[in-house]
Amino acid sequence: MAKNIHPFVHEAAEQTRKGALSRRDFFKYAACFGVTAMVAGPLIGMTAPEVARAAVPDWKGLSEESPFEIKNRLIEMAEDACAKQGCTMINAGRGNPNFLNTTVRKSLALLTLFAAEQAGKTGPARDTGLRIARKGVASDFKKFIEDKRGHPGAAFLEQAMEYATANLGMDPDDVVFQLADGIQGDFYPDPPRIFPVTEAIVNRYLDRVVFSNNPPRGKFNLFATEGATAAMIYIFNSLKENMVLKPGDKVAIVTPIFSPYLELPVLKDYGLEPVYIKGDEAMKWQIPDKEVAKLKDPAVKALYMVNPTNPTSVSLNADTVKRMADAIKVYNPDMVIISDTVYSSFVDDFNTFGKLLPENILGVYSFSKYFGVTGWRLGTIMVHENCVIDRLIKKLPKKQQAQLDIRYRLTSTKPGSIKFYERLEMDSRQVALAHTGGLSGPQQAAMCLFSLFELLDEKYVYKKTIMDILRKRWTALFAALQMDEPKGDNLTRYYALINLEELADKMYGKEFAAKLTKGHALEYLFRLAGKFHTVCLPGEGFAGPPWSLRVALANISEEDCTKIGKNVLSVMAGYKKELG
Repeated sequence: MAKNIHPFVHEAAEQTRKGALSRRDFFKYAACFGVTAMVAGPLIGMTAPEVARAAVPDWKGLSEESPFEIKNRLIEMAEDACAKQGCTMINAGRGNPNFLNTTVRKSLALLTLFAAEQAGKTGPARDTGLRIARKGVASDFKKFIEDKRGHPGAAFLEQAMEYATANLGMDPDDVVFQLADGIQGDFYPDPPRIFPVTEAIVNRYLDRVVFSNNPPRGKFNLFATEGATAAMIYIFNSLKENMVLKPGDKVAIVTPIFSPYLELPVLKDYGLEPVYIKGDEAMKWQIPDKEVAKLKDPAVKALYMVNPTNPTSVSLNADTVKRMADAIKVYNPDMVIISDTVYSSFVDDFNTFGKLLPENILGVYSFSKYFGVTGWRLGTIMVHENCVIDRLIKKLPKKQQAQLDIRYRLTSTKPGSIKFYERLEMDSRQVALAHTGGLSGPQQAAMCLFSLFELLDEKYVYKKTIMDILRKRWTALFAALQMDEPKGDNLTRYYALINLEELADKMYGKEFAAKLTKGHALEYLFRLAGKFHTVCLPGEGFAGPPWSLRVALANISEEDCTKIGKNVLSVMAGYKKELG
């Protein structure tokens, strides 16, 4: 058998024997090449009994992994169980929605057709076109859409273009040209940061979904990004490059929170010291005063959050946002606030720091969840025209400012005058390649049309439909769990964080709950996956309660929600039989 083992496994075994690789990581690596533990064990000098003992999971060690790495193991276990039982796995581990907007997709197809036909008008041969002309393109589009009336997507596309050409204060030819040329994808994004038409349309969209049609004074400059993920990386990189955040600086993180956001600041790339601002479950995940007080420390340079939250599905209420904002104003006025607001579209009552502290906030928004476009990678960063970061850069010692001038002089003869929102785009391509940076034209065209769809939906029909889908799933889950259903206008219902310790107490009493929690919550999740082919994520991985699990409701059906609730109860009943 050893002759058939891949050489890489033998190399890993040698590294393990030398102590350079842990046994646990070696077994994971060997499994990737189809080598079982019983075969891999002797390669590192382990006997069969030792391998058998090692097969008992190291729950503590496993809990240190990202929930999304644990998810892969749970999926594998659930799939194995279904292969034997002939069932279907329920994957409530990832937040990719199974709902999506269809109207905009149809209109994108039609816009693509218009752009291609325009290019083909001046093409020298069949299948060949030339870049479309700006002059007269609005008139050409009007003729095109009149001819296409009745086609899928035509009605909305006509309304969208009418809105854009009439309300943005831009020349109609410029509007249509930027959208048509953008969907064509035949040219580098110009300007690289964002198209003027994209910035104008998306700012109006953000006024509606983030600021509830009541934005603060001043303009927000936008940087179009490949979703919220890229936005966060760009922000942290630029804050580091511009010496606003330095290794050892403290950054406050509102918890529970999306697990990669816990991991990002402490990477050695940044070397930041986290200060956790803990939401209180008894306060329905709002922030108590003792946690708000941590923001008064001038050593805390930034505040970092997802609002509304993942995994609790709660939006910070007006009182919480005001208390936190007041503490920052008085004690830490130069604090940078980084806020991911991707779930703001799913609540009726959203409160943002952007209203109270617009100059401090770097707002991140992604279209991914609301419109079902996770694969499109559509996001943006909002930076106020009077951003505090520009002032912080000006306050740097002259030596450090000179270092920054050297970095940015590739793009300007006056590098010191470059604003932070412009530096974001430059840093995203290491400055030297900034001229070819930016989000692709087709992505920006899509972002515009999704924004226009929401702006034209004056009665919020689409939003109500999406929220109703999630509300029914939420109700089904809590009914099956036999738990009171949390209610409120500040709930997204995109995820549910289930406190298993409280559930154990409710079902079988405090004595049983105490026995249960002497073990490890991950074992509960592995039983749920192995016996009931149901995948949920550990709440502790999101800095939630140690004995909790997260259910992603956006990608499962009402029926699945009912099954998950019953399966969670069945696992609990199994523990009751064992523990008494």
